[in-house]
Amino acid sequence: MTTVSTMPARLDVATLREWLDSADSPRLLDVRTPAEFGTAHIPGSYNVPLDLLKEHREELRRHLEDDVVLVCRSGNRAGQAESLLAAAGLPNLHVLDGGVLAWEKAGAPLRRGAEKWALERQVRLVAGGIVATGVVTSVVFPPAKWVAGAIGAGLVGAALTDSCLMGQLLSKLPYNRDASCDLQSVLRELED
Repeated sequence: MTTVSTMPARLDVATLREWLDSADSPRLLDVRTPAEFGTAHIPGSYNVPLDLLKEHREELRRHLEDDVVLVCRSGNRAGQAESLLAAAGLPNLHVLDGGVLAWEKAGAPLRRGAEKWALERQVRLVAGGIVATGVVTSVVFPPAKWVAGAIGAGLVGAALTDSCLMGQLLSKLPYNRDASCDLQSVLRELED
């Protein structure tokens, strides 16, 4: 039986650190890509990428009890995960405000691995590359300017909806994936 948490839905770094040191510490779910997680993550956290969570939230809900703190780079994807898990009926969800960036800025411990680009940086590279190519190509082939316009419109849409289709697509590339992040591996980790 899950009890109702007395902790706030949004946690700052100091509050989470204190809670992690207590006897009733929460489970940390990091919803970034495996590449981002491998670069740096909060010790003791589990990597459950947002796209995996979206697709299998019912199975995951059955393996999560008590308090869960959702973590991402800045708090945006963790907020999306919170909405998805809440809709699946999981209570006692919390989000680390500012995500791993705030955690690192506060000097809290991080487990580091091989450096890989964050998803947001990858989106900027791909979007900028497509726009630049569209503009240069439009000198020879004027309709190419519409490619740049489409990417610009997509970025505006991403800002207005606080979601990013390009980021979702990039998260599926092998660079951002890891063999240990399939559903069965995640569920085994959560059971341990």
